[in-house]
Amino acid sequence: MDRMIERCAGLDVHQATVVACVLITEGGRRPRKELRVFGTMTHDLEALRDWLACERVTHVGMESTGVYWRPVHAVLEEQVVVIVGNARHIRNVPGRKTDMKDAEWIAELVCCGLIRPSFVPPKPLRELRELLRYRRKLTEAQAAERNRLQKLLEIANIKLGSVATDVLGVSGRAILRALIDNTTSPEQMADLARGRLRRKRDELVHALNGRLSDTQRFLLSMQLRRVEDIETLIEALDRHITEKLVPYQAEMALLMQIPGVDWVVAAVLIAEIGVDMSVFVSAHHLAAWAGLCPGSHESAGKRKSTSARKGNVHLRTMLVGAARPAARTKGSYFKDKYHRLKARRGAMRAAMAIAHKILLAAYHMLARRVGYRELGEAYIDQLDQTRTAANLKRRLERLGYVVSILPKTPDSDTHAAPA
Repeated sequence: MDRMIERCAGLDVHQATVVACVLITEGGRRPRKELRVFGTMTHDLEALRDWLACERVTHVGMESTGVYWRPVHAVLEEQVVVIVGNARHIRNVPGRKTDMKDAEWIAELVCCGLIRPSFVPPKPLRELRELLRYRRKLTEAQAAERNRLQKLLEIANIKLGSVATDVLGVSGRAILRALIDNTTSPEQMADLARGRLRRKRDELVHALNGRLSDTQRFLLSMQLRRVEDIETLIEALDRHITEKLVPYQAEMALLMQIPGVDWVVAAVLIAEIGVDMSVFVSAHHLAAWAGLCPGSHESAGKRKSTSARKGNVHLRTMLVGAARPAARTKGSYFKDKYHRLKARRGAMRAAMAIAHKILLAAYHMLARRVGYRELGEAYIDQLDQTRTAANLKRRLERLGYVVSILPKTPDSDTHAAPA
């Protein structure tokens, strides 16, 4: 193999140790290798950095193993070109396997330019990623706690969720606190309702007539407190995220033009894929990286159905969630496409397809710095008007009509006056 980089290193990173192999191939001489083992404390990583500087290493490669590579990357990124590769792509051939052998193999691949670097965003975006990923965890924890609270009410035969649209709305929380205090009757608790819920007072009285034990009241108080605590944390997190998004206001404004994309989805897109689309070969490579394209499995000339490939779970989860409101946007291309696919492939596959299209739109908008162009609900029909007209004619004939299709002319726009 042709050697492209004269001074490089391979790192085999673990939780407690980093095995480093420096490979030097200068002036047509025989390659020189040197192996050393370092710890993972900050001073150990700084010693690794100093050793690489003494050897004048320009490129360093390592596998993206868990989170252990991140502190190593943070120490080395300002001094050398750090190549973080997918562990599946740089796996060694079967045989003797040791940490030393792994470091040597990675160094050889870096020297020959055979490691495809993974996308590692710059530090500001990495910080934004951490904030938004933690926000997702908090949102999931909040949803789980809401479900536990609803389940406890059902066990106690308190049917508040059957009458109130939102159990944890203003009226719902006032009623829940009254249930916890156990000092009011169902009629008095029903009087705590606000807004349109007051019209359902009689239903509320019957719904609140359950059997709530002291233990269940104690659990209900803890669950309500936990929901409110998580809400407070999310509010504080949102304020910090808003500060981090100040340099990306132009990109945020562009992305929020896409149906179904609110400020959270737009922020996740910026944090996960960045604002420089040149790091991805094409929009389809980005979709594959995100795990939003179907798998490919072909053997003997036959294609077999496979599930979607693995990718960036944080980005995919957020975009699939955004596909639902996008499919409810009136007059949009996404709505028509979603319902066509849902009828044939099911709701989940249709949502995945809409998420794929949202990501493609975001890629082109960020790459070209242009606004979102709505194709319209009739776009798919306009692609093949002959087929659409034939299908509609066939459906009318099945209902017993005789249909004749004629092209529209300027004279057909005028309507005869009623007699």
